[in-house]
Amino acid sequence: MGTNMGFTFMPMELPSLALEKAVRELAKLPGIGRRSALRLALHLVRQGKQQSIDLGLSIEQLAEVSRCRTCHGISDELLCSICSDSYRDQVTICVVESIRDVLALENSHIHRGTYHVLGGLISPMDGLGPNDLTVDDLVSKAENQGIKEIILALSATMEGDTTAFYLHKRLQHTNIKLTAIARGLPVGDSLEYADDITLSRSFQQRLPFEQTLRS
Repeated sequence: MGTNMGFTFMPMELPSLALEKAVRELAKLPGIGRRSALRLALHLVRQGKQQSIDLGLSIEQLAEVSRCRTCHGISDELLCSICSDSYRDQVTICVVESIRDVLALENSHIHRGTYHVLGGLISPMDGLGPNDLTVDDLVSKAENQGIKEIILALSATMEGDTTAFYLHKRLQHTNIKLTAIARGLPVGDSLEYADDITLSRSFQQRLPFEQTLRS
């Protein structure tokens, strides 16, 4: 609601309750305001009934998507296709913030080990602490699964650095080789937005984590 010259402007009332509900739900998505939501909903109306039905069914099926019990990535089974692949290097784990980072690294074809998805980064401003992430499970893997190297592939942000330092402290007692990808990524950038060449170079030039603390 806004005012101008003494007049009050109300949001436009839509001619259909179904359209209003669709707009309201679409507007809850990240980066989608009410105006964009209305444009998407009207597009679906123009495309006909079947496309709306197909979209609705695909969204409904998302509710059935589960988490891989090993890496915490998205999977239709107990184990995702990466963790269940016997040809992957099972003793090298790449630690990432989210499934989006897994997809970015897989597209670059640079990592042939497995992953561990933290589910976020330590960020007091966002109310996220270590207990909100899958840190304990990562430590358990390091202690019990014969892991030889853990690669920290986290965003070049304050939250990424804070999380990496915390993981370093939690994993120190395991004596596992702990490395971090090189800072080919611009400071402040997320891993998912890096191009394949940058990701490849960052991986190939990774450093022992202790060395990154001194640099």
